[in-house]
Amino acid sequence: MSLTTFESLGLSAEMLEALHKKGFTAPTPIQAQTIPLLLSGTRDIVGQAQTGTGKTGAFGIPLIEHIQGGGNHPRAIVLAPTRELALQVAEEIQSFGTIKRIRVAAVYGGQPISEQIRQLRRGLDIVVATPGRLMDHIDRKTINLEQIQFVVLDEADEMLNMGFVDDIETILQSVPKDRRMLLFSATMPDRILQLARKYMGSYDLISVKTTQLTNDLTEQLYYEIKPTDKFDALCRIIDFFPEFYGLVFCNTKANVDEITENLIGKHYAAEALHGDISQHQRERILQKLKSKQLRILVATDVAARGIDVNNLTHVINYSLPHDPESYVHRIGRTGRAGKQGIAIALTSRADRRKIEFIQRITKKPIVKGTLPSVKDLISTKKARIFSYLNELVETQNHANYLAIANDLLAQHSPEDVVAALLKSTYQDDLDPKNYVNIEEETPMIRRGERNDNRFDRNDRGDRGDRGDFSSSNNRTSRRVKLNIELGKKDDFTFPKVNRLIEDLRIKGIPTKDIQVYEKFSYIICFEDEAARIAESVEKRFQSNGRSNSKKPMVSIDRLRK
Repeated sequence: MSLTTFESLGLSAEMLEALHKKGFTAPTPIQAQTIPLLLSGTRDIVGQAQTGTGKTGAFGIPLIEHIQGGGNHPRAIVLAPTRELALQVAEEIQSFGTIKRIRVAAVYGGQPISEQIRQLRRGLDIVVATPGRLMDHIDRKTINLEQIQFVVLDEADEMLNMGFVDDIETILQSVPKDRRMLLFSATMPDRILQLARKYMGSYDLISVKTTQLTNDLTEQLYYEIKPTDKFDALCRIIDFFPEFYGLVFCNTKANVDEITENLIGKHYAAEALHGDISQHQRERILQKLKSKQLRILVATDVAARGIDVNNLTHVINYSLPHDPESYVHRIGRTGRAGKQGIAIALTSRADRRKIEFIQRITKKPIVKGTLPSVKDLISTKKARIFSYLNELVETQNHANYLAIANDLLAQHSPEDVVAALLKSTYQDDLDPKNYVNIEEETPMIRRGERNDNRFDRNDRGDRGDRGDFSSSNNRTSRRVKLNIELGKKDDFTFPKVNRLIEDLRIKGIPTKDIQVYEKFSYIICFEDEAARIAESVEKRFQSNGRSNSKKPMVSIDRLRK
C-alpha cells in the first residue's frame, strides 16, 4: 500500500513543520518509497528518478533527519554532474536543514578554491560537489572524509557519460567502508548497475514505472520536415506562440552554438548553455531564464541537467536524443504544476523508427502535427500587432509624435498614413515572400529496409542537427554549406545573392537553400559551385573597400552525407 502523507513516513515533528512551511503537502512517488527505507532501514538504495520528481527531497529529507550537525568534518557527500545542479541540490537541502542548523555548501569548479577551503575549515555537515572539484580537495587534503556516513550519487548516468567514472571510484575508495550509499539516476543502463554491484552492499532497487515518467499535461507532437528546413520550422513555432517560454535541445555543443547564433541573427532573445559556458555565464543565464528576461534557452542534455524552472510552455527537440528515457527527461521540464505544456520534436523521415520506439517505451502517443502555415503565422502576427498598437493608443503615451502626425494627416488620409507606418515597421513580418516554404517529407519505403526498433547512433536520424543535404543529382561534387559574413545590414539582400548566382550561370539551387539573415548568409550548393560563388563574393566585397576585415569573408563547411 502506497504512503500518501508525510506524516505516515515516520518524519519528526520539526521536519513536518519545515515541509509545511515550504508548501509541501504530499510526498511524490519517489519520496514515498525512498524516505521510509532511509529512515528505518540499513541497506543501500538505487533509485530511478528524473529531475522534477522530488528526488532531492527523497534523499535530502532523511539525510537531515539522520545527521547530527556541528561536527568538524562532513557526514554526507552528494555528488552531482554539473555546477548548477550542485548549487540547486545544496540550496534545496539547506532549506530542509534549517530546523537543525545543518551546514550545507556546494563545492564545484569555476569557483575560487580558497573560499571552499575556508568553508571546509569552518565546518560543513553536508558537501554537495562535482567529482572533479572534490578530487581537487582530496588531493590537497583540504577535506576529511573519515566521518562520512552517507554518499549520494545524483544523476549517476550523466556523471558516467561525462567521464567521471575514475573520479567516482577514487572517491568511493576514500570514504569509510561502512558508509551508506544512495545512487539516483534518470536512466538505468547496465554500467550503473555494475557500479552498484561493485561499490554497494545489499541494496533496495526503487524503480519509477515508465507510465509515471511521462506527463499527461504535456502535449507531444512531432513535425516531419526536411533537415534543411529545421531552423525555419523552429522560428515559425516561436513566432506562432506569442508566449513562447521554453528550451530547445540539441545533441552537441556545436549545434547549440549554431542554432543560438542563427536565432540571435534573426533578432530572437536566445542564449546557449553547454559544457563550455563559464560558471559566471551559466548563473547569469539561468537567472535570466527564471525571471523570464530570457524566453529561449538552447542547451545540451548535460548542461540542462538540474534546471528546474516553472511555467515553461515548450520543449523543442531540435534533434532527438539517443535513447527514449533521455527524451522523457527532456520533455519533463514542461507541463508541471498543473499547467499545460507542449513538447515538439523536429524530425526527418529517418527518425520515424525512433518516434515509434519512444511511443512504445513511454506508452504515450506522439502525434504527427502540421506546422502553422505562412497564412496562419501572418494572421497571428497581425493580431499581435493590432493588440500592441491598440494598447499604445489607449495609454496615450505618444504625445511627442502628435505634431508630425497632424502634419501627415493634413496631406493624406488617416488610412494611408497608418498603412504606410505599418508597412515601414512590419513589412518583413507581414510579407509572405519573406517566409521559406517548408516542405513535409513524403513517405518512402526502401527495399530491404530493416524493421527493427533499436536506437542506432550511426543511423541517419542522429544527423539532424546539421541536416542531411543529400542531393538526387548524380554529380561527383559533394554538397557544402557556403558561409558568407554579409547580411541585410550590409545591403546583401536575397535578390542580390540571386543575381550573383545568375551572373555565374549557376542553376538548380533551391530558394530554401539560400538564407540571408541580418549579419550573415549561407548557401547550400555543390563544392565546385561554392568555390566560384566565394570568389565572386570576395571580389565584390573587396570592391566595397572592406577587404581588411579581420574575419574571413567566406568559409565552406562540408556537410555530412
